[in-house]
Order: sequence, then C-alpha cells, then structure tokens
Amino acid sequence: MASTTSARPPGRPRAGVNTEVFAATLSTVHELGYARATVERIAAAAGVAKSTVYRRWPSKGALIVDCLLDSFGPAPLTGAGRAELMSSTIRWVAARIAEPGVGDAFAGVFSDAVSDPALREILSARLQDPYRLALQDALGEPEHRVLFFIDVVVGVLLHRMGMTGEPMVDADVDALVEMVLPHFADDPGQA
Repeated sequence: MASTTSARPPGRPRAGVNTEVFAATLSTVHELGYARATVERIAAAAGVAKSTVYRRWPSKGALIVDCLLDSFGPAPLTGAGRAELMSSTIRWVAARIAEPGVGDAFAGVFSDAVSDPALREILSARLQDPYRLALQDALGEPEHRVLFFIDVVVGVLLHRMGMTGEPMVDADVDALVEMVLPHFADDPGQA
C-alpha cells in the first residue's frame, strides 16, 4: 500500500505565507495609513492568524522592514559609469517609494525608529546596511560618503511623502539627480 503522506509539513509553504503577509501589509498601510495598520489588521487581510505573523516577526517594525526588503529587492547597480550608476540608483529608490504602501510603510517605520533603539538597529542592520555595502563596493566610496548619499536621497524622498502624502514626481526626481551627482563626482566640476 502506497503512503499518502506528503514530505511537506501541513499548512501553507513559508514563502507563500510571507508573500501573502507582505502584500496584505502594503495594501493595509496604503488603505489605512501606517499607524492604523496593526498586526491584527494585516493578519486579517492576509487571511492568517495574528500568531502566524508574530511567529515570523516579533514586531510590526520587524515585519515592515522585511516587507520593504521584499519590495525593494536587490539594488540594480548598473550603469556605464559612476554618474549613470548613481542616477539609476536614485531613480530606482524613487520608483520603489512611489509604489502603493511602500513609501507610507518606509516613512512610518523610520519615524517609529527615532524613539525605538531596537527598531532602529533592525532598520539599520537589515535594510540600510546591505544597500550601503553594495553601493560602497560599486562606487568605491567610504562608508561615510555612501551614508550621506543614502541620507540625502532617501531623506528627500521620504520628506516629500510625509509632507504631501504623494511620491516625488519625475521632474523633481530629475532635479534631485542633478543636485546629488556633482557632490559625488570624481571631479566636483563635472556632473
């Protein structure tokens, strides 16, 4: 008699649950705002128990950081030269922040991290550091310069979201690129 048991444990696959929770997180944040997007509401939108979420993420902040990592994915560090690489990075960050729920989630978790050292550590180590290291390697810049680049770009984009509730329009992203590139050019006289 053949066995009818599966090698896979019961329940949904982990990646499937994560995908559902991440989608529910962004849609809940987009619909209700960051503050009102509780773990309970996110779990309900994902069709999972709140305990399922807390087994994977110890806090809303940790969930948001992993959700942002999933939304952003790896940085597409491409370009024929330094200016093109930096320009494409700025445009990539702006496009990700403009996605429904992403900018709201990023701004919310960033704001919470100001007064929560544990969340600030998660945000720094899990979200910022991988991109910082990739940019340092791609640009050949020291840590403090890459951190300044991240601060300026992400800071401006999140400020716009916070002040208007809307992502930065393309013309303003173009202006941001034009403002940032000269500071990081090999020769400050060239863009």
